[in-house]
Amino acid sequence: MKNKILFVASLLFGLMFINAGLNKFFEYMPMPENLSEKMMKTMQAFMEIGWLMPLVGAAEVVGGLLVIFPKTRALGALIIVPIMFGIMLTNTVTDSSGLPIALVFLAMLLWMLYENRAKYAPLLEK
Repeated sequence: MKNKILFVASLLFGLMFINAGLNKFFEYMPMPENLSEKMMKTMQAFMEIGWLMPLVGAAEVVGGLLVIFPKTRALGALIIVPIMFGIMLTNTVTDSSGLPIALVFLAMLLWMLYENRAKYAPLLEK
């Protein structure tokens, strides 16, 4: 039962990151109208750096795809860790309106990392 719940959570998590990554390339989702001025300035600054958003988008798509499949979930979770770190920083420092959903996705990522801890053990050995 736990494996089925983890699969569904990983599938939703992966699809969300794939969607967010593809949006960085194709811009098919409009920006929310109720963003704070500080968040708008932050997003404009991110867009000003021409290579940043395509890099983050590619990592989101690749990480999202890898997270969906149990065999590659550990690698996908590692790819998404720095992106999730940036999401958490943005939602705590700039504008906390997106923090509740970010915390849900952080919890899902931490669960995936915990469930794959045996695969990470060789990385931490001397």
